[in-house]
Amino acid sequence: MVESRDKTPTAQETFVQMAQAAGLRGRLLVTVGLLMLIRLGIYIPVPGIDRAAFQSAIQNSGLGSVIGFLDVLAGGGISALGIFALGILPYINASIIIQLMTAAIPSLEDLQKNEGEAGRRKISQITRYVALVWAVINSVMITTLLVNVGALSPAIPSIAETVIALTAGSMFVMWVSELITERGIGNGASLLIFVSIVSTLPQSIGQTLELAQSGDRNIVGGVIILLLVFLVMIIGIVFVQEGTRRIPIISARRQVGKKTYLEKSSYLPLRLNQGGVMPIIFASAVLSLPFALGQAFANNVVIGQIVNYIRPGTWLYPLIQLVLILFFSYFYASLIVNPVDMSQNLKKMGASVPGIRPGKATSDYIERVLNRLTFLGAIFLGLVAVLPTAVEGATQVRTFQGFGATSLLILVGVAIDTAKQIQTYVISQRYEGMVKQ
Repeated sequence: MVESRDKTPTAQETFVQMAQAAGLRGRLLVTVGLLMLIRLGIYIPVPGIDRAAFQSAIQNSGLGSVIGFLDVLAGGGISALGIFALGILPYINASIIIQLMTAAIPSLEDLQKNEGEAGRRKISQITRYVALVWAVINSVMITTLLVNVGALSPAIPSIAETVIALTAGSMFVMWVSELITERGIGNGASLLIFVSIVSTLPQSIGQTLELAQSGDRNIVGGVIILLLVFLVMIIGIVFVQEGTRRIPIISARRQVGKKTYLEKSSYLPLRLNQGGVMPIIFASAVLSLPFALGQAFANNVVIGQIVNYIRPGTWLYPLIQLVLILFFSYFYASLIVNPVDMSQNLKKMGASVPGIRPGKATSDYIERVLNRLTFLGAIFLGLVAVLPTAVEGATQVRTFQGFGATSLLILVGVAIDTAKQIQTYVISQRYEGMVKQ
């Protein structure tokens, strides 16, 4: 088979390398095996819990939509009450806390920027400790809810056993996610959430098909409209995820002996959505916090009213979601792209942006372009996030309750990132073949 050395790998070449290249094949098998292990652990029950009483309490208290929302991120672990019920959520929340603290605390910022690999390892270790504390807090909240609804004995040994089981399960999931990132393909945390979302699709699709078979023309039309909206959204998400603004770069002339060389012009790519899928994941994780508090303090009137105001389906929920997406988009853009560093690097290389003076003028220009791109990308993500809810309300087809644009964005984003990493391995195999030849 003839392989192109300078082009993106074709689908045929990618699949051939996945089957033949030992390194890539091993990483794929490790990833699939660990993901299957986590899915199995979700359905291993925590002992001592009356699940019938828990399900009855959910239906009677009106927490079904909240549990459904959390289940999308936990892969059904919350309602199943398995040992991996918390999933990767404590680790995601810990990452949010540490990244916010990194921007606010100079010592943590110094660790991240100036200490190299040792500093990043230190921050990862701190994140694990915070994830452990957060997992204990979430486990206590869930255990308190179980005791309040009569699904768990109020005896101290039963409470301690449940808290320890849920916390240990969450820590194991965190370790598996890091193992996937290190020895598998893709980002472990993102892939775990991806699999959790995909696991809820068969049930939603089955319910939608049953609804369409009812024979009601309005329902059938609503299902068709909803599916078309999802299709259009997928296309739009791919364009936004892949969209870049190319800032032209001109290099200075080089003189070697009596000859003067003018290097080829290049460009500086700035993505429309710098944070990728992470702003959506972080916004979803933050929105899950009030629901967790509402479950733990079900008898508190004030907390109950707050949860009712911001639960999915209310007018305030999409507004908060939009604000969070905006915040995390700008936050991630500031972490990934530093206009001052870019300007200094361009100046050191003897390169510049046409019509812009080197130094502060260049950094201001890059920052201005980056802010505009981030705003457009965040607004698009926010609008797409609320569109399915509006369409479901108009068509009265609510079988995808809990699976909205947020889930769709995560699915598309993680799929694109993972596919790019596989293509990177395929390209590396090309160069290895060139060396051997």
